[in-house]
Amino acid sequence: MKTNEVLQKDVQDAIKWEPLLNAAEIGVTAIDGVVTLTGNVDSYAKKMEAEEAVKKVVGVLAVVEKIQIKMNNWNSNDDNEIAKELVEAFNSSWQVPHEKITVKVENGWITLGGEVDWNHQKEAAKKIASNMPHIKWVTNNITIKSQNEDTVEKEAIESAMLRNSILDDRAITVEVTGTTVTLTGSVHSWYQKNEANRVAWNAPGVLVVNDQLKIDYV
Repeated sequence: MKTNEVLQKDVQDAIKWEPLLNAAEIGVTAIDGVVTLTGNVDSYAKKMEAEEAVKKVVGVLAVVEKIQIKMNNWNSNDDNEIAKELVEAFNSSWQVPHEKITVKVENGWITLGGEVDWNHQKEAAKKIASNMPHIKWVTNNITIKSQNEDTVEKEAIESAMLRNSILDDRAITVEVTGTTVTLTGSVHSWYQKNEANRVAWNAPGVLVVNDQLKIDYV
């Protein structure tokens, strides 16, 4: 197990490595694998980038994210411009069924709604929204209503896990009940945990992934 000091330095170095981030803006504390992030940034994208960078560090068991977004001189025209640019971005993306998604922008806060067939479409919409400049937050209320009538195949998900170089030989158990996939067992990092979820969501017919994976850092 890493000491608190070593983990803190590793997280600080990971933040410094990301081109979007200014390490001086973000404070880091680490206690027994729990990392707390504080400070102020000027965009939602930076806030999310910091959190994702930290989750990839070996030894991080949990992230407490207290980063604040600080922007000055906000006005309603900014909301209009963000909404316009976001709709255009959705229209030009092959991953997002733009006709099924609604967009609301209020005081820099984006709320996404609508119904899509796949989780990757929901996540793609959120990623595009999160990269809009000068926004304060993204709430993703998009729901999934798959038109796929296929039975979710447990064996197919297990095979996909084994093929994945990040997850190969990891102690992950897959259970399927209807359209719900439950993952139990242990992984060694947040990165592996997220990857296991991504693989499960890619299976045809999945509407819910119940993630019960524990991070067991050795």
